[in-house]
Amino acid sequence: MTSPAPSPGSSATSASVSGSVLDLAPVVPVVVLEDAADAVPLARALVAGGLPAIEVTLRTAAALDAIRAVAAEVPEAVVGAGTVISVAHVTDTVAAGARFLVSPGWTDTLLDALKASGLPFLPGVSTTSEVVALLERGVTEMKFFPAEAAGGTAYLKALASPLPQARFCPTGGISLASAPSYLALPNVGCVGGSWMVPGDAVAAKDWARVERLAAEAAALPRG
Repeated sequence: MTSPAPSPGSSATSASVSGSVLDLAPVVPVVVLEDAADAVPLARALVAGGLPAIEVTLRTAAALDAIRAVAAEVPEAVVGAGTVISVAHVTDTVAAGARFLVSPGWTDTLLDALKASGLPFLPGVSTTSEVVALLERGVTEMKFFPAEAAGGTAYLKALASPLPQARFCPTGGISLASAPSYLALPNVGCVGGSWMVPGDAVAAKDWARVERLAAEAAALPRG
């Protein structure tokens, strides 16, 4: 997610995000919220634990209200929208205050909308051809999804030599135990995961537990 100034084909960076979202923390929490009222205390717990970049997925009816609430009430959080798969999703999440966008995959239409948003974005890839196609469009930072099912660390390691300009945020099936092997790779900036926001902790509103799990994730070393 670099500034469009050097290259008109690069993914954009908003004024509110300095540098790359991939560099904010070793882990980006992937959050699914059924109740928007949980968004602010959850975001505060994640930030307190050292994870400022938070991806709220558009998998529930509460997602847009959750993004709106975090953007308004937790300015120290860098709230983004995940599962962005349409032009309407881009428009709606930008209006809600999202500061970065993440998609599980991409099409030319979606990529054009992501670029036009003016926000940092991570289009999803799972094959070498998709990576090359994005590089051809000037995009160098991507989501690798579904990471474990698509080949995991062995696949990403194989991409590093022929495509060193591509950087990834692997997401999908990653845990606290497996995250270090991804973070050790030279072409991985961070990983996405949901283990620090377990459903039972959110349901119980156990924000102290979320903060502890976030602190564990934030302490993971990066290669």
